[in-house]
Amino acid sequence: MATAAARGCPPAGSGDRALAELLLEFSRAQYRAKDGGGAAAAKVERIERRCLELFGRDYRYSVIPNVHGEICAHYPRHIVLLERDAGASRDSYESSVQVGKLQDLINRSKMARCRGRFVCPVILYKGKHICRSATLAGWGELYGRTGYNYIFSGGSDDAWADAEDISEEDSALRNADTQLFDKVRGHDIKLLRYLSVRYICDLMVENKKVKFGLNVTSSEKVDKAQRYADFTLLSIPYPGCEFFKDYKDRDYTAEGLIFNWKQDYVDAPLSIPVSLTQSLNIDWSEYQSWDLVQQTQNYLKLLISIINSDDDSGLLVHCISGWDRTPLFISLLRLSLWADGLIHTSLEPSEILYLTVAYDWFLFGHMLVDRLSKGEEIFFFCFNFLKHITSEEFSALKSQRRKSLPPGFTLEEICMLKQKDRGSTTSLSSDFSLGMESSPGAAGSFTYEAVELMPAGTQAQAAWRKSCASSPQAVLWSRAQQSEDRLPSTGMVEVKSSSSSSSTHSDNFLRIGSSPLEVPRSRLVSASDRESRLEEVRSAFLASYSRTIGLKAVPPSPSGAIGGLLEQFVRGVGLRGSSTL
Repeated sequence: MATAAARGCPPAGSGDRALAELLLEFSRAQYRAKDGGGAAAAKVERIERRCLELFGRDYRYSVIPNVHGEICAHYPRHIVLLERDAGASRDSYESSVQVGKLQDLINRSKMARCRGRFVCPVILYKGKHICRSATLAGWGELYGRTGYNYIFSGGSDDAWADAEDISEEDSALRNADTQLFDKVRGHDIKLLRYLSVRYICDLMVENKKVKFGLNVTSSEKVDKAQRYADFTLLSIPYPGCEFFKDYKDRDYTAEGLIFNWKQDYVDAPLSIPVSLTQSLNIDWSEYQSWDLVQQTQNYLKLLISIINSDDDSGLLVHCISGWDRTPLFISLLRLSLWADGLIHTSLEPSEILYLTVAYDWFLFGHMLVDRLSKGEEIFFFCFNFLKHITSEEFSALKSQRRKSLPPGFTLEEICMLKQKDRGSTTSLSSDFSLGMESSPGAAGSFTYEAVELMPAGTQAQAAWRKSCASSPQAVLWSRAQQSEDRLPSTGMVEVKSSSSSSSTHSDNFLRIGSSPLEVPRSRLVSASDRESRLEEVRSAFLASYSRTIGLKAVPPSPSGAIGGLLEQFVRGVGLRGSSTL
């Protein structure tokens, strides 16, 4: 069994060594931007430089300085604003956000959210910003940070405005509350709008976080003044980090592990606009019966569907503090889109793994030291979970391919056309203009990178279908489409819990030597490519994790076996030797 006492860097290549050094630093000390000086600071600086170099491979970006944690003590010291593909033309997807204005909005809005963890863009996809943050700050934290006398003010939250009988003094306090919340949340809303965020996904299982009888945080979904009514709010409750101790205690097995939704503090029902669920074929009313695997899979499908929508709107994902559940889904999104060849297209598996561990987890303040001491291994779960999202149903390309079909044609017909007229741009004479490129997809699961198909009319379409009717390929693609179960077309999918109680531009960091004429293209991959890419990331993580941090053993079984996951791991990556892992 590999333990903390047996930590050491692997003898493999530089990528493995760099990841091992990162994991060692991550597991030994809590990162804080305000902590400077010493050997630890030098290590953090190397990690930051490596992240900037990896971002610069594929993107032009600016940096928002946070060197001493003056903006947020547990955000990166160099906050990256991705602007566009490094070699892309001006006609390609490009962020409209200007770093100077963004920095000003951040400084104004940071008090609106718990621990000052403001809305921060972290992924750029099709010109859309995928953002992360903490939830909204509650009364106590907000007043504490603005210098009000917390004790004199009574320690109430803005939710206490529900009381019908209020004294004159209470009324004055409530008016002061409203004015303060209007101001700080107004700045938060301006930041969201500037980033073109429309969708807000709240992972909290509570409407408000309560400690010592006080509401210490709030959330958009229960804002009494309905300040966030113009946004599309999704309440998708997901278990907190404490639940992942059960995952560790079950020998790191997520299958069959179901959260207890009847606990007193769980009062946030699942609520999703029906318009966002119609294409997913998921029975959301069953969410309380899902195990951890199915719940994570379904939420990831939802997020991918949202960012693949036709509009230009961005997405915000947050939990309470934004450093456990939030990086879980941000990391899964980054890796899933990378595996599809849609973002970070030049990075190898070891490089995208390093980037997401360092930036999404370490530099954004995940408290790995504390979580490991408590057995709350949500960090390990994230990367081991990659084995559950390798299939095409989690691919962003799946919906893209269907959206890009020309009118009157199905995906199967396009695939038939590719096989019949491979490499030809004139085989259909003047009726069609066809441009295609080869893809490594196997027969029966074709993929394509670009299709420009312009039918002359319905007669041309009918003639083409008739000519293909006797084609051998027609047999392969003649399977009828299965109709999907659809939910009602209007309203919200809302399932209540049974336990519910009611700027400076940083040219120095840009990619050096990239030609402005070079237009990087998405590397579209087949389902088998996606699977192999994600498996490479997972294997690299497991190998490095076992040699640095190590899995903590559960009580041994009577047979003395080390557990299902560990046994599979040591056999799968070839680490079985004279001593056990």
